[in-house]
Amino acid sequence: MYLSCDPIGNLLLAKFSFEGGKDACVFIPASVVFWLLQHLPVNQDPDLLPPPNLPRIYQEDWDDVVNPRVLSVQCKQFDDAIRMTMELDRAPKLTVILDRANVELMRQMMEGYRGDLMDLGF
Repeated sequence: MYLSCDPIGNLLLAKFSFEGGKDACVFIPASVVFWLLQHLPVNQDPDLLPPPNLPRIYQEDWDDVVNPRVLSVQCKQFDDAIRMTMELDRAPKLTVILDRANVELMRQMMEGYRGDLMDLGF
């Protein structure tokens, strides 16, 4: 999983790599990012290692017109992972299971982009 911010501050592009080598990209609106930042758990394990083999985001990922936009997200926390089910604007729901390392990476990256995103209070 990797994130990138648009220059306007409305969206993050999330790229998820799945076992088997498949990738999927979705646009996450700033309002969903701020909600996730309020609800994602903060790592409490000092020995947690970062996830290996992070995908890269390229300009063609931003330009791909088939990438859906996240409308809402539901999360379920487990002891060692979080299941995120995203309702998308033009595709079936996407469910990802992120282990603790990917959850912490996502939280840190979103936190890093917090100042670049516009909080419109939605």
